[in-house]
Parts: sequence; structure tokens; C-alpha cells
Amino acid sequence: MNREKYISYLFVIPALIYVGIFSFYPTLDAVYLSFRNSHGQFTLDNYLALTTFGLYHSILNTIFITIGALLLQLFLGLIVASILMKEFRGKNIFSTIVILPIGFATVVSAVTFSLIFSSIGGYANSILLSLGLHPINWYANTPSSIITLILADSWKNTPLISLILLSGMVSIPPEIYQAAAVDGAGPIRRFFYITIPNLKSFIAISLIIRGISEFNIFALPLILVGYRPLFLTTLVYELYSTTATYFYSVAAASILLAFITVFIVIIIKLGGYKK
Repeated sequence: MNREKYISYLFVIPALIYVGIFSFYPTLDAVYLSFRNSHGQFTLDNYLALTTFGLYHSILNTIFITIGALLLQLFLGLIVASILMKEFRGKNIFSTIVILPIGFATVVSAVTFSLIFSSIGGYANSILLSLGLHPINWYANTPSSIITLILADSWKNTPLISLILLSGMVSIPPEIYQAAAVDGAGPIRRFFYITIPNLKSFIAISLIIRGISEFNIFALPLILVGYRPLFLTTLVYELYSTTATYFYSVAAASILLAFITVFIVIIIKLGGYKK
């Protein structure tokens, strides 16, 4: 029995080696290099210099779009998953339309929304003009740019959260809902006292998966807003690809890694995971 147990561990070792070499080592090496200068000396100058590149502005924008996109995607995901739990005519067509955006590449969805929210001749402004309203320059300021990015990102990634939440709803025994209905609990009470508590782990999983991607957002702001270091990952790329040193870029990447790590820990705690 012990021999079979050790043999099963041997099959896991190649995967652990792969993850260690291609994931953990580059990450730890980047953090280590972020505290070094071009002369190999230990220093905090790389982090202090980031303030001159609009670091605080980039961090705030990244946090705003992450929180906004996650809240909107979670809200829409709960609605879509709840609808898909019901049986109705045209359910297959509805589910296909809802899930379809996840199959589009990020660049394709970004180009599509750039046509929708174009300041001149965009579909959104055309609708406003047809309603007798004035057109809007969607990229005139940072708040409107962030809202546009949140909408574009949510359109593409809401289906993923919907599928995760749907799998969680399917796992809830229907007898619980029937007993609650007999006791007089309405749909709203059943949703908040039965559905949401039983979905905590699934909500945590979906938020972790999407949250990491939101912190790494790059293609959407690059295409919709333009090449400006408005977001932390854009700032990392800006530092790496311009006259700034490589050590500045790994320092910015380390800050991004710290935000992602803290975010994952918070979501795991809120998700109610136990050992």
C-alpha cells in the first residue's frame, strides 16, 4: 500500500518541476531583481522611481476597473445562471447567445467596442442622436474611459462567471428550495438565504479567476484608450519597452504580483475555504 502511495507521488513530481521552473522561479527571480540596480547592489530606488512614472494613478485605475468589472460580471453572471436554471422555450438559443462572447479573442472584442464607442460615427452615439441627445466623447476623461473598458470587458467575460455559478446552482439540492417554499420563503429570500450561501465557494473561484485577469488587463486599454500607461500592466510594459530600465519594470511587476496575491487571499477568506 505504501509502495503504491509513493508511486503516485512520482507521477506528480514532473508537474511540480514544470510549475517550479516556469512559474515560481521566474516570479521569485523578478522580485529579487526588483531590489537590485544595474550594479548588482541592493536598493529600493527602483520602487521609489516608479512614482515619477504615474504609479499611483495606474494603481488606482487598475483597482477601479477590477472592482467595477468584477461587480458587474458577478451581477450579470448571477442573473444569467438563474435564467439558465429554468426550463423555457428557446433556452438552447439563449444559452448559445450568452456563451458566444467567450469564444471571441480579446483583441476582436476590443476592436468591436472601439467601433461601438467611437466618438465619431460610433453606434452608441448614433443611438443617442436618434433619441435627441448629444453625442459623448467616451474617452474624454479617465472615468468615462474606465466605464467603457468595464462594459467591454464584462461583455466578453461574463459568460465564464455564468458557467461557474451555473455549475454551483445545479449542485444545490432542490429539496432545500421546496422546504423553504413550504415554510413561506419567497423567491428573494430563497435566493439570499439559500442560493448565495451555497455559492460562496463558486463565487470565490470565479472572482479569483477573473480578478487575476483584470489585474493583468492590457489589450483592452491598449486598443480602446490608446497607448497610455493608465493601468498597472500597461505601466509594466511601458517601463520594459521604453527608455526606462529593466529593473523598474520588474519592480512594477512585483507590485502587481503583490496586489494579485492580496486579492486572492481576501477572496479565499471571503469564500469560506477551510482546511
